[in-house]
Amino acid sequence: MPLKILDHGSREYKHMIDLRYQILRKPLGLEFNEEDLKKEESDILIGAYEDEEMLGCCLLTAVSKNNVRLRQMAVKPGLQGKGIGRALMHFAENISRDRGYKKISMHARKSAVGFYEKQGYIVVGEEFEEVTIPHYVMEKSL
Repeated sequence: MPLKILDHGSREYKHMIDLRYQILRKPLGLEFNEEDLKKEESDILIGAYEDEEMLGCCLLTAVSKNNVRLRQMAVKPGLQGKGIGRALMHFAENISRDRGYKKISMHARKSAVGFYEKQGYIVVGEEFEEVTIPHYVMEKSL
């Protein structure tokens, strides 16, 4: 399963937006707007593929010199539990380390906390609501 960094605005990026919309936004009745997508120009955009089909994706946003935030992790329905999310996480962590970051943080959906804990992330702070559903801040030192 190839994993690669995508270029903002590319055909692959458009596939990433669609996958994220179908899995993360549409079920909540939310859309992406141009401002949201414009902010991703300097993010590290990551896709997991089988042939030309995107199986999963995530992105990394710089928070500070030492901290990067994992965002918008999505794996196609029916493929969860097949190692795609874990592979995306390892790839994102290696890229972050290579670029000098010391920590990855995220706003994890409550329903995904167990997955991230298995990857070595810890909950820091109390539950909060974001995009209408419960989340936790989670972190991992690299």
